[in-house]
Amino acid sequence: MPIAPQRRACGRTLLAAGVVTSLALLAGCAKSESDSKGGDSASPRSDSGQVVASPSSGTGPTCAIDAYGGKKLDLKSATVGFSQSEKEANPFRIAETASIKAEAGRRGVKLLTANAQSQFSKQISDVQDLIAKGADLLVIAPLNSDGWEPVLRTAAARHIPIITVDRKINATACKDYVSFIGSDFVEQGRRAADRMIAATGGNGEIAILLGAAGNNVTTERTKGFEDRIKAKAPGLKVVFRQTGDFAREKGQSVTENLIQSKPGIKGIYAENDEMGLGAVNALKGAGKKPGEVKIVTVDGTRNAVQGIVDGWIDGVIESNPRFGPLAFQTLDAFTQGRKVAQDIVIQDSAYSEANAKSDLGKAY
Repeated sequence: MPIAPQRRACGRTLLAAGVVTSLALLAGCAKSESDSKGGDSASPRSDSGQVVASPSSGTGPTCAIDAYGGKKLDLKSATVGFSQSEKEANPFRIAETASIKAEAGRRGVKLLTANAQSQFSKQISDVQDLIAKGADLLVIAPLNSDGWEPVLRTAAARHIPIITVDRKINATACKDYVSFIGSDFVEQGRRAADRMIAATGGNGEIAILLGAAGNNVTTERTKGFEDRIKAKAPGLKVVFRQTGDFAREKGQSVTENLIQSKPGIKGIYAENDEMGLGAVNALKGAGKKPGEVKIVTVDGTRNAVQGIVDGWIDGVIESNPRFGPLAFQTLDAFTQGRKVAQDIVIQDSAYSEANAKSDLGKAY
């Protein structure tokens, strides 16, 4: 996949893999949050909607309301509950919540929201509370992949459809939840590895700043990266792995330890931008020069892309957080009785020295 794939024109209709032909997902043509009430005016991006990676119909498992249970309803008259997992200090979470709110507002749908503040026990109680307050449908950005049984039991008893975004839960699609919408995290890891191989010449010692434990994003981004390195660049050796919890401060402290224990480190793969920016702070504090240690990250935040422009970061693989249009399109189709894909995989772009400056305005 190229580092800077051509953006889709808004006139193109894309179909999610596994969604029947009648469900046209025009995700690539959605308004940006800055075009909608309650949006993020800091983002001028006009093509911020997500594009489904495989625009083909009739492939992959699907889910329909008669198989899931429940009854058809008009989305405009429904109440949707959205559970955010993490503190909205991370630009990814800010953009994700803004997108959900903007699309609900655009469609005139009543939206209830809750933020778990990075506490899983709170997220479970948050979702139970959303159900108690009358949510007919749920969109959940899970903190962890395991431990959702209490919520799933309650939702099943009331036949409440659930869509998860960004992270998966370890449960059965079209039984416990309807669909997962998110990136191909293994592919993100592969693309990050390709960028690291190009930046380092395929030789030297490298480190991984792992994301938070207990979710599929960390596991899959690690697998994709390590498998690609082993296959394509055996001269690159992963000599350091430590959890940075997807947080800038933790990424900085872990990198400070890394510099002490592995002073010859040649590259750092940070499994999100915030940890990568923390690594930059640590390198600056240690007197390193821009580009002396190659850094590759995943997300696509404005600050990380600016880090490429400034020479501190070599590449950023995008993970698009703007789930609002695609999530509501999926809910709308499902509640009308149409089949929807159980897994809806989006297409992510990337940033490098070649396009970081020109595409900075597209970052979030």
